[in-house]
Amino acid sequence: MYDLPHHKEKNHQEVIQFMKDHPFVFLTGSDAANKPVATQIPVFIDEKDGKYFLTGHIMRNTDHHKAFEQNKNVLAVFTGQHTYVSATWYTKPVGSTWNYMSVHAHGTIRFGDTDELRSILQRLTLHYENGNAASTTVFDNLPTEYTERMMKAIVPFEIEVNDLQHVFKLSQDRDKKSYENIIMQLEKQDAAGKYIAGKMRERKSQLFND
Repeated sequence: MYDLPHHKEKNHQEVIQFMKDHPFVFLTGSDAANKPVATQIPVFIDEKDGKYFLTGHIMRNTDHHKAFEQNKNVLAVFTGQHTYVSATWYTKPVGSTWNYMSVHAHGTIRFGDTDELRSILQRLTLHYENGNAASTTVFDNLPTEYTERMMKAIVPFEIEVNDLQHVFKLSQDRDKKSYENIIMQLEKQDAAGKYIAGKMRERKSQLFND
């Protein structure tokens, strides 16, 4: 990944919170012949005994399911808002760039059994229904015939994270005047620009002595 020290977040919990705030990951790996595969899915992030684990489910017998069975090494990419940063906003003549935040979780995947799948589906639906156990879309409230048929088509997984890398590229390498101007310009942009501007503003006091 684009790995420079000034684009690192010093607070590790900020990185973990970013992952939890952006759980729809790009999950990728390769099969036994090194053919790349990928899918996009929501995951939960849990800590157990000082290690991080990602859990979720995927469709059975897809190219990525078959590949992950052959090669357990996977990469889950967490991404958020991103935006163009024009060089015209700098005090010095340098190239334009892109600001973004991303976390790469490398790990090994393990597929689970029916009980684990049921637990994941219960947790997933209840979570995204905001805890409303009475919702008709919550797993436990769906017809048994439907859930049994659905469960045959999907498989649960757990990824043990063995390497966690991140890049929060937020113009930390710019001078104060450029940094402030970038924030001002991004605040005029769409939701993505405003989001990145907010993240930059949060970090301003860490970069400059006012």
